[in-house]
Amino acid sequence: MTSYTIEVIGHRWLTDRTFEIRFQRPAGFDFLPGQKIGFVGGAVSRDYTPLGPAGGPELAFCVRHIPRGRFSTRLAGARPGDRFQVTPPFGYFTFQNTSRPAMCVATGTGIAPFVAFARAGVRGFDLLHGVRSAGELYYSRELSGAARRYVPCVSGEAPPTREWPLAFAGHVGGWLAERLPPGAYDFYLCGRGDMIREVVGIIDDRFEGSLVFTETFF
Repeated sequence: MTSYTIEVIGHRWLTDRTFEIRFQRPAGFDFLPGQKIGFVGGAVSRDYTPLGPAGGPELAFCVRHIPRGRFSTRLAGARPGDRFQVTPPFGYFTFQNTSRPAMCVATGTGIAPFVAFARAGVRGFDLLHGVRSAGELYYSRELSGAARRYVPCVSGEAPPTREWPLAFAGHVGGWLAERLPPGAYDFYLCGRGDMIREVVGIIDDRFEGSLVFTETFF
């Protein structure tokens, strides 16, 4: 398989556990918003979704640092000039324009493909972002400007409703079960596997005729 070498050009912490890392985009490296890229290092590989825009000069990724993690620790400690090997982009978690309303659901860094959608010009979708604290609402300003409705779902503390009047105290599944009117939707689910399993069950029970696209981040 063809591989590419990418070089770190920037790094910033978003919270004490999550950071954004930026690389120079190699010539001819094209991807569709929502696709993944595999980072390869020895016997270890990890997949991450570039934030976009797809045609920009950089590749940026939102990464959760797992203590003693075999790959996120390498990225967390990277500095400008460090190089990594990556695969070509792959995957099918891309936006499909249909007559059904688009309902995007993310937990944690699973927000990355929806940032990519927004930076590609996708508009009019609804977006739930499930986090434990409001400090984890990465890219919230950007996403609230692109989404028709942006709903922070904050499970670990009281959400800042003055700042986010649509904020929901609880998990994304709770919001879908309590607040989303019945109907057929295009659901895009990205994040923890337990969230995806829970939400797919809710969709099966309540939203007949919907399509479901999933991407498990961790």
